[in-house]
Amino acid sequence: MDADYTGQHWRSLYYFNIYRVLLGSGLLISVWEFKFTNFGSHHYTLFLYAGIAYVIFGLTSILLIKLRTPSFNWQLTIQVIGDIVILTAMLYASGGLQSGLGAILLVSLAAAGLISRGRLALFFASIATISLLLQETYSLLTVNFYSAQYSQAGLLSMAYFAVAWLAHRLAEHTLASEQLANERGIDLANMSQVNQLVIQDLQEGVLVVDKRGIIRQHNSYADKLLDLKPSLGKTKLLRLSDYAPDIADRLTSWQGDSGINSELSRLTHSNALVRIRFLPIQADFRNGVVIFLEDIGRIQAQLQQLKLAAVGRLTVNIAHEIRNPLSSINHAAELLEEEQQENHKDPRLIRIICDNTRRLNKIVQDVLQLNRCNISKPDIFEVKDFIKKFIEEFCDVEKIDRNVFIFHNPHNYLVSFDRDHLNQILWNLWRNAWRHCRKQADSVYIELSTTNGNNICLSIIDDGPGVDSQQVKEIFEPFFTTAAGGTGLGLYVARELCETNQSSLDYIEGSSGGHFRIIFSRVKHADR
Repeated sequence: MDADYTGQHWRSLYYFNIYRVLLGSGLLISVWEFKFTNFGSHHYTLFLYAGIAYVIFGLTSILLIKLRTPSFNWQLTIQVIGDIVILTAMLYASGGLQSGLGAILLVSLAAAGLISRGRLALFFASIATISLLLQETYSLLTVNFYSAQYSQAGLLSMAYFAVAWLAHRLAEHTLASEQLANERGIDLANMSQVNQLVIQDLQEGVLVVDKRGIIRQHNSYADKLLDLKPSLGKTKLLRLSDYAPDIADRLTSWQGDSGINSELSRLTHSNALVRIRFLPIQADFRNGVVIFLEDIGRIQAQLQQLKLAAVGRLTVNIAHEIRNPLSSINHAAELLEEEQQENHKDPRLIRIICDNTRRLNKIVQDVLQLNRCNISKPDIFEVKDFIKKFIEEFCDVEKIDRNVFIFHNPHNYLVSFDRDHLNQILWNLWRNAWRHCRKQADSVYIELSTTNGNNICLSIIDDGPGVDSQQVKEIFEPFFTTAAGGTGLGLYVARELCETNQSSLDYIEGSSGGHFRIIFSRVKHADR
């Protein structure tokens, strides 16, 4: 059936007809221009007409191939029989087998056998043999002094069948190879699909980058982290240096020294903290590399859920086992203090008890607050106005001169954040800055700006001594404190609240004083 033949079969038949047109044109030119004696020596006019008919026949066949009508088998059969008839006529016009034109049919039979994948190959050889013998017999009867060369005709006929049989065997081998290639292609396609499903299901970003730095494959998580969508001004090729220049730089460094691996980096687009790992596709990593982006924020969020669950169970015990005894102790201490004041005794020891019970109660309240960190009600508001009002409120409550805080705010930005959470975070950072600064005018510098990825950056910088380099990694740990009477939960709670609102809180080393920075996603620009 014609449905068994693909576009490749039709293309092969098309190229075969181009060969037919070139062959006919070459024979015509050789007789018309160069006057070869062998071609057309017996009947010059018949040879010319046959050559012109051969060229026209080839052009007509090309047109029918374009139209795909009639079917492939019919077109191939008609074209091969046309070859046999026209070339036999040219053979007769050239004086028989001594002209050498009989060998041209070998090419036609071989091509027909390969194009048809072995079908009808022996049939075409039979027709060519019959045509050749009829031509010799007709020449013997009509041409004077013609000596029929049946022995050469027999040998040439054997060559026709040999070529047809070889074409048939080659076609069978080709079909087997194509079938094997199709099976392997299906297996590879299935394997590729399975690999794609596995990659898509990974809870980390995956990038497949070739040696030119082009991203050939990526999963949805990598798209989320890097926003791998070509813009109108860019080509469809995703170049790693365009979407993640920091990762591209790290890849270049890793190619120079493969021992450098598994580094932390904060992505510009999503502000996500990721661990980057490189894995070469082959022994020579310059041929391509797989990049894994492990989202540390997601891992921290999972750890946070575990911590919150543990803290939730802890707070229940604290509420029942600690707060009630503390209330009793504090109430008894206050009664003792009143009694000692009436008896004019020094209440210093009682005040120590009251101060420590209040401190313990503060720790309980901070721990209870941890259990509510994962509850966020984000609101979109202008952060510049929020900070200005917060500075006024903070200075009024803490009885601090407002000139201590200098707020640099050239622009206004919209952010999405829980107002109560942001108020608690800023209160903690402002109090830390006030505690460690020199308590002079402009001691605390506050600035609103944007990062390279157009995220909002809030910096709180004081002129104090800063955090000791050996303690930087510990300041966000729970219950770590350097202040007398501190609970060590302020910065820990502040970072947890930032992460709950898809933001980050970090301490920036290298500044002359203490420098904390909050980065939160920007909704849109509101330039004032």
